[in-house]
Amino acid sequence: MITVRHLKKVFRDQSKELTVLSDVNCEIRKGEVISIIGPSGTGKSTFLRCLNRLEEATAGQIEIDGVDILDRRTDVSLLRRKMGMVFQNFNLFEHLTILDNVTLCPITLLGQSRADAEKRGMELLEMVGLHDKAGSLPCELSGGQKQRAAIARCLAMNPEIILFDEPTSALDPTMVSEVLAVIRRLAAQGMTMAIVSHEMQFVRDVSTRVFFMYGGEIYEEGTPQQIFDNPQKPVTKAFVNRIRSLDFRLESRHYDLYGMFGRIETFCSKYGLGNDITGKVQHVIEEMLSEILPFSGPVSLNLEYSEKTYGLSLQFTQENASVPILAGIDADSVSLMLVRGMSKSVEETEPGLIRVEF
Repeated sequence: MITVRHLKKVFRDQSKELTVLSDVNCEIRKGEVISIIGPSGTGKSTFLRCLNRLEEATAGQIEIDGVDILDRRTDVSLLRRKMGMVFQNFNLFEHLTILDNVTLCPITLLGQSRADAEKRGMELLEMVGLHDKAGSLPCELSGGQKQRAAIARCLAMNPEIILFDEPTSALDPTMVSEVLAVIRRLAAQGMTMAIVSHEMQFVRDVSTRVFFMYGGEIYEEGTPQQIFDNPQKPVTKAFVNRIRSLDFRLESRHYDLYGMFGRIETFCSKYGLGNDITGKVQHVIEEMLSEILPFSGPVSLNLEYSEKTYGLSLQFTQENASVPILAGIDADSVSLMLVRGMSKSVEETEPGLIRVEF
């Protein structure tokens, strides 16, 4: 239904340029629900806006049902009738009632009679749970109700595709579920949708496929199970698990232990890990560096905390190690016993790479 090839978008002003989309390639098939996730500033919303030409692409191709929509001869108004968009800030006309907001475009753009448009409008408002709000003004509705009204307005144009640009980001957390429930219903009905969202559980539940955007391109894609349970790329893994990390590289045994400990305390405090865990991490580092690692080359440390699983791990990498380190340590080593006693597991996955789980 939608084919995107080498899509690029560059914003320019007099003094500089910013490449937001560098090379986007994808296909979206009829009936699919594509969720687009990724860090802020990676081009997710810009990608959606290029799909319906609210932003003009700098280069590349976008075909919808075989029609190149970037061709200057393409009728953009016809395109937008086929492809609806729901924005994060509702964009309702404040001086019109909710029913008038829903019926305005079908009457003015599709040429429907007011009676037919209002009949369909009331059916859609019923579907999104707002039948009794038809005569209300937007200012009389909650944020969640406004967004549901915006979805009804979009559906009134009978689109084949709906683009959702972070539809819950402007909502109070208590109102998010009511909007997501409407989108779930549309998914169950087979509506083709592309959704930019930070609601990870919703994305996992509703999506056919997930696009992870990073660096202005679709960095990794797959089913929700593939992306959330078995991501193949480190950046994707860090994002979906909400991994926070702290890194050190020690060139020799002459390092600033107390400076390192200060940074670790700040890190642990930031993520609410507590003094007990902080102390264990520090003791493990001290024993590993002073008694276990040979310092045959530089040593790298990586402390990772997952806000999703609440798991904390510490990885030591002894560069230039050619043989396993732990295998050469006496089983009665006090230092190794201390490290094992203060952690859940200690494992050397390859020579010189030791992972400690807390």
